Amino acid sequence: MEFTKGHGTGNDFVLLPDPDGQLDLTPELVAALCDRRRGIGADGVLRVVRAAKHPDGAGQAGEAEWFMDYWNADGSFAEMCGNGARVFVRYLLDTGLATPAGAALPVATRAGVVRALIEGDAVSVEMRRPRVYDSSAATLGGLTLTGSVVDVGNPHLVCVLPAGVELSALDLTSAPGFDQAVFPTGVNVEFIVPGDPVDGTDGHTVMRVYERGSAETLSCGTGACAVGAVALRDAGRDTGVVAVDVPGGRLTVTVTENSCWLSGPAVLVATGEVTLPT
Repeated sequence: MEFTKGHGTGNDFVLLPDPDGQLDLTPELVAALCDRRRGIGADGVLRVVRAAKHPDGAGQAGEAEWFMDYWNADGSFAEMCGNGARVFVRYLLDTGLATPAGAALPVATRAGVVRALIEGDAVSVEMRRPRVYDSSAATLGGLTLTGSVVDVGNPHLVCVLPAGVELSALDLTSAPGFDQAVFPTGVNVEFIVPGDPVDGTDGHTVMRVYERGSAETLSCGTGACAVGAVALRDAGRDTGVVAVDVPGGRLTVTVTENSCWLSGPAVLVATGEVTLPT
């Protein structure tokens, strides 16, 4: 089976070309491919399939030719992945499956159609505007940290660390506890502290994230959008630009009245063939 390996600010993916939806992709196969010791290693799998050929994308085939079939590293589904969408678009362009044009390139996902723009090494995707609508708490290493509940097409809990708690000191080798009544399908938990001012932005935040189905990752695109929305709200703003630093680099989040743009590098690093595990 052919594959391509790519990443966006260290959030890495195995891309599988399957235009006609013929690959028998299973949770066990996804987990094996993402295994960092016995497989290729990744935070998730992106199957590149025509929207009309996938049951979850067929309803969007009139808007977008390609469907991003995203799976977490443990073999579970995810509704959306911001960095994954940016890497997915880079793959479509580099392989000639799509052609860059003046208009944004549409991509179908389980969270709806997103649009992408390409500017040199950077790929920007327009997603739904994050909805900050509730509060909850995460437990981690004896700490109880209050946070904001955010919907970005998938669920997030953004926790601002109190004074005296160092972001680098958090132990994210185990999943944070959360309220399952609030998050019945699990949640991505972001831990954030303010950063120094960055020119051209309305805010700067530093974050780490524990992603459901993938553990701690070097970056999370939808998580950055959730963090940007919370940072703007806390600053008394409805819209604006926030620089979000993740362990894998910097993302730029632009929240408008109707949507959210996520911008940053998207890189393809390897192609090859993999023998399917038995």
